[in-house]
Amino acid sequence: MQPSDNKPYRLMAIKEFVPQKAGFVIYILFGLIFQLSGGIYLALAGQMTGSLVILREDVMYIGYSSFVGMTVVFPLLFRLKFRFTNKTLLLSAAIGLIICNIITMNSASIPVLVITSFFAGMLRVMGFFECLSTIQLKITPTRDFAKFFPVVYGLVLGSVQLSGLIAGYIAYYYNWQFMNLLAIGMLSVVAIACMLLYRHFRPQAPQPLTGIDWLGCFLWSLLMMLLIFVLEYGEHYEWLDSYYIRFAITGAVIILIFIFVRSKYIKQPFIDFHAFKYRHVGTLIFLFTSMCILLATPNILQNAFTGAILHYDMLNNLSLSWAVLAGIAGGAIFSYLTLVKLECSFKFVTNIGFVCILFYLIPMYFLISPVTSKEMFYIPMFFRGAGNTIIYVVLTVYASRNIPFIHFFQVLAIFGFFRTCLGGPIGGAILDRMLLVSTKKDMMSLSGELDSQNSFFHYIPLDRIANELSRQSLMVSIKEVYGYAVVAGIFILLLALSTRYRNLLKFKMPRWE
Repeated sequence: MQPSDNKPYRLMAIKEFVPQKAGFVIYILFGLIFQLSGGIYLALAGQMTGSLVILREDVMYIGYSSFVGMTVVFPLLFRLKFRFTNKTLLLSAAIGLIICNIITMNSASIPVLVITSFFAGMLRVMGFFECLSTIQLKITPTRDFAKFFPVVYGLVLGSVQLSGLIAGYIAYYYNWQFMNLLAIGMLSVVAIACMLLYRHFRPQAPQPLTGIDWLGCFLWSLLMMLLIFVLEYGEHYEWLDSYYIRFAITGAVIILIFIFVRSKYIKQPFIDFHAFKYRHVGTLIFLFTSMCILLATPNILQNAFTGAILHYDMLNNLSLSWAVLAGIAGGAIFSYLTLVKLECSFKFVTNIGFVCILFYLIPMYFLISPVTSKEMFYIPMFFRGAGNTIIYVVLTVYASRNIPFIHFFQVLAIFGFFRTCLGGPIGGAILDRMLLVSTKKDMMSLSGELDSQNSFFHYIPLDRIANELSRQSLMVSIKEVYGYAVVAGIFILLLALSTRYRNLLKFKMPRWE
């Protein structure tokens, strides 16, 4: 039934004895639990490499396979929603994630973990989408995505930080597998609550799952996995000197060509290449990818600085994430106020998002010093979280108003390929390479005076000299790469300032009965 102004929207899948306000809170909590319940947690990469005797690149690859699963499921979400009941989808997602967490705890096989993480990502998004899409008309009866997406991305990005915090504290005091036990416990609560509080409700006749391009879904997933393999393992295998990297690049090119040719001859491809042709889709992809590359600096440069230079332990590093979490909340609130209350232009809000990222990068450039205190990181970390959230919200809202519903979720999947699957690995590969080259160059430059003719070093132990040389060269290199990131951020901001945005509402998401 259609929501109206004089009749509030009811959550029909909740049983009658559950108050509607309580049902709304339950859906929010369920959505948070689904987001917190991934099989692999990248914050635990250090412990997992030692426990499972695998490479750090293996853990990252397993984690990114979850992001691929989260992305490729987007075009299927409404088909699943219109085929199954709310209770069936939530219960299936909870039970499926429980199984994925059990497998993750008890397997050391990389192929098994990659496949498990992939399906865990699909189930996370399926459960989260079912929760948020059900209460969407409670949040905004007019289906205004400018009101809806600040809530969505506030929860999603906030959950990413919160899961990292929880996983880090659990790993510090206990073991990384306890995070999976916590996820299993929370998902068991969701499953029991679904059985007790929900009923099978379907607002319309079930729609069959016919016409879905399952082969296309598999091919796009395989393409992303090959590209992520190249980006994550490239430095480890010395890029094109390795047979594995050459084979992965060749396979990715062949699959992309096959996907493109095949889409010309099937009626309903999994992702229609026409979705790339909408105005500004290319610009939005560029802005999302640029944001991800700039925000890869904390994982590469900041962690190297706080670990190797300032010698922070896990708890001190985790404490910085609270400022990021506060920034995410602030960014969601700012997006809502500027887009809904003040009705600012999309261009203005986008530029503010990139300015916030610069407010992270520029202070970090000046904070590279061995005497930097932890409190000095809080303000840049806040702006990092705020800028990330603002750009996510404003660009997605802009896409929803300029892309018709028939291709909207395909475009969201395309955005996800670049911002979630490839953006982080691209940024990590670029920054890793730049830091490695810069460190070698600076070490050679700083070691020019270290010879037997310099009497200053005659009475200093050799190991102390070597350690200080390594420390100083790394610190100079981190500062240098941060400087390049600042220049790149300013250049991207100038490009964003020169881009024209249409503020008219061209397409409106349809309502369904």
